[in-house]
Amino acid sequence: MALVSEFLGQLTLSYGGEAEPIYPTVVPVRDFDPAKDAARLETAIKTKGVDEQTIIDILTRRSYMQRREIAFEYERIAKKDLIAALKAALSGSLESLMLGLMKSTAQYDASELKASMKGLGTDEETLIEIVCSRSNEELVDIKKVYKEMFKKELEKDVAGDTSGDFAKLLLSLVQTKRDEPSNVVDYEKIDEDARSLYEAGVKRKGTDVATWITIMSKRSVPHLQKVFERYKSYSPYDMKESIRKEVKGDLEKSFLTLVECFENRQLYFANRLSEAMKSKGAKEKVVTRILVSRCEVDLMKIRSEFKKQHKRSLYQTIAEHTKGDYQNALLSLCGGDD
Repeated sequence: MALVSEFLGQLTLSYGGEAEPIYPTVVPVRDFDPAKDAARLETAIKTKGVDEQTIIDILTRRSYMQRREIAFEYERIAKKDLIAALKAALSGSLESLMLGLMKSTAQYDASELKASMKGLGTDEETLIEIVCSRSNEELVDIKKVYKEMFKKELEKDVAGDTSGDFAKLLLSLVQTKRDEPSNVVDYEKIDEDARSLYEAGVKRKGTDVATWITIMSKRSVPHLQKVFERYKSYSPYDMKESIRKEVKGDLEKSFLTLVECFENRQLYFANRLSEAMKSKGAKEKVVTRILVSRCEVDLMKIRSEFKKQHKRSLYQTIAEHTKGDYQNALLSLCGGDD
């Protein structure tokens, strides 16, 4: 029963109070036979030259809970760990994609955060993308899993790896103190926050960043959407233009990511994917991360936002900018052409 209840628990990811509906491209397969899948994987991995296509067909078309059952059966049949076997059999971008699928969404996000802060230098882009785009509930999960996996607090690692206002903003988000959405629209509070954002930035010389951080990390998402609308009646610039004028560097990127996600989170991911596939090749790490982390959450909706915004499908774009087995795996996660 534990597996079923854990799976049901994953069906509702919410942005605040009420459950946010999910739009996955990867769903549990019907007539699931983990032992048969495990045996097919064992054959595919043992084959001279490795049968990548079978590995892709199985792992990209099963839900995370099903992959876990396959891993359990695999160990029983093959007497070795599936993750170790995949590591030995695969390489490059295909390997990181497949290993990503062997983690739950929260485990994957946690390990991507850990990797972004490992060793010398910080991968701020990844840090910003994950911390600023995940809902309060997702961040609560990620923090819990991060501690289980790495025996350290996510907050401590973020604090040790960033500095200044950028650190203050990320820490404020990681503390997950965001209000739950309320059924009551508080027009007075909306007006007050809109005016505070204006007076802390565009209206004065210099920026009172602390006020921006407080409002953007503590208020509920529906409230903030109304605040940004109201903001336009105070400021000659909308919120995103104001951010570009007032702050620079990682802080600017973080605030922009937040505002874009408050307004339309799936469009934010669609634009990130489009950016990652602008040039001849693709920023494979970004493409892998978004497809792996969102395929059981909202990739279907990201796909439709992508088509609306960029006038061509995500499927065609991936087909054009990637190749080989890695391309096949991405297209399978993408789940179809629009």
